[in-house]
Amino acid sequence: MKWRTHPADVLPLWVAEMDVPLAEPIADALNTAIALGDTGYPSGARAYAEALSGFAARRWGWDGLAVQRTALVPDVMLGIVEVLKLITEPGDVVVVNAPVYPPFYAFVTHAGRRIVEARLGMDGRIDMEALDTAFGTAATMSDRVVYLLCSPHNPTGAVHSADELARIAALSRDHGVRVVSDEIHAPLVLAGADFTPYLSVAGAEDAFAVTSASKAWNLAGLKAAVVVAGPDAAADLDRMPEEVSHGPSHLGVMAHTVAFDEAEAWLDALLAGLSANRDLLGELIAEHLPLVDYIRPQGTYLAWLDCRRLNLEEPGSVDGPGVVSELAGPARAFLDQARVALSSGHVFGSGGAGHVRLNFAASQAILTEAVKRMGAVSR
Repeated sequence: MKWRTHPADVLPLWVAEMDVPLAEPIADALNTAIALGDTGYPSGARAYAEALSGFAARRWGWDGLAVQRTALVPDVMLGIVEVLKLITEPGDVVVVNAPVYPPFYAFVTHAGRRIVEARLGMDGRIDMEALDTAFGTAATMSDRVVYLLCSPHNPTGAVHSADELARIAALSRDHGVRVVSDEIHAPLVLAGADFTPYLSVAGAEDAFAVTSASKAWNLAGLKAAVVVAGPDAAADLDRMPEEVSHGPSHLGVMAHTVAFDEAEAWLDALLAGLSANRDLLGELIAEHLPLVDYIRPQGTYLAWLDCRRLNLEEPGSVDGPGVVSELAGPARAFLDQARVALSSGHVFGSGGAGHVRLNFAASQAILTEAVKRMGAVSR
């Protein structure tokens, strides 16, 4: 999708997939499966959960991921929807931190739930006062409220600290809010930050986390993800319909399992390259886009750029959620005039207009050329 959506003269730095070769252990497992004709129905759900549990223990020092409190789901967003079906009813409220990953809006509203936004702070991090207010507002609208946490946060790249997560758990408990944490970017924490699984925090016992190897090992086309329930949410997870586990692909389950089990060395090399690209991006923006404010991400391979001082907004431009491919304002200008494809900020919800999201998981040559082209538009 990344390279096929736009004409050949466009440099695509938009959708969240990386320009990297597949990790050899994953490629070997898939090639072996193809050679054997092993392309049937999905199998290996327990092995996938065990691989994730081992990775969490090694990587984050978290020994609390109990395999018996997991469920196989098609992908992270569909897993989130299935969890919402377990713990809410149509018309109930889901709180999100805006700006945030656009499918949060689409999938939640398509499932018949309503959105209440808690705006991020100017630093791109969670504003606890805004979150407290949003929880209070949501409680007046619905008997059941869920907070859909993005951890690490897409698009700002904030990696929530253990202290921040503890404050979230306390607020959630005070307001009677259930938490569902999207942790798809959890392995993608860059130099200088540490990831804390939400379910490892005191007070998160009735929460859920949903994750996969999709983003970190570039496996978006091989569908498979895992829902993890806290100890007090196990009974809810037990009500997950059996047919949900039929959605992932067999090759997806296999690939994600091998990623967590055997491809950490590849991940380490990737993170070193992404950290270098993050630093390069900062230098390029300072040189070619000095009017653009850049929040240096702690995690993911996504950068959130504030382009409002470039005055590239269109009259009557929108500021609210939309589909990922919609373009307006600076993203439209950069595509039309610089032939660089970025994600348009307005689709990330309130506060996104005038911003773009840039994917820096590309070669340094492409990244350099893209920012140089963008700089020419801003003059």
